[in-house]
Amino acid sequence: METHEYRTPPIEQDIDALYSTYGDMVYRLALVRTRNPSDAEDIAQEVFLRMLKSAPSFTSAEHQKAWLITVTINCSKSLLGSAFRRHTVPLDSIGEPQADGAMPDSTVYDAVLKLPTKYRTAIHLFYYEDYSIKEIAHVLHASETAVKTWLHRARQQLKESLKGAFEDVS
Repeated sequence: METHEYRTPPIEQDIDALYSTYGDMVYRLALVRTRNPSDAEDIAQEVFLRMLKSAPSFTSAEHQKAWLITVTINCSKSLLGSAFRRHTVPLDSIGEPQADGAMPDSTVYDAVLKLPTKYRTAIHLFYYEDYSIKEIAHVLHASETAVKTWLHRARQQLKESLKGAFEDVS
């Protein structure tokens, strides 16, 4: 009797490797944009499903990462703009959702999550994903000047909201 060994098709192996490399980044970005862990999980699944279906080819790892970030942002926009979403009560009115450990647990990050979406996204990409202003502008389809303005305004809002939180208690 002949035994057949199941082998994962190459694209699925690639998706598994990509998910272990970029899954946390995609989830964190989706969480920053939606502020809802369940929505972030759904978006992360959708992003990798789209990659599996379309099987795009990339010129570099940075191209691949930029594609994942762009698709994550687009999926977030679609979810946030959906008719269902417009007719539900946001969790913000109930209380801030917990990110079940996937995001930094800090006063600063809590303040970042309270920023407007474009500021949150710019701050996250700049400080947590180490993207340059030029790269953020490209991914978000905005000018470098706009990204600089968003970062500046976000920093100002963070400075104001965190006033006194980090004063030395001697």
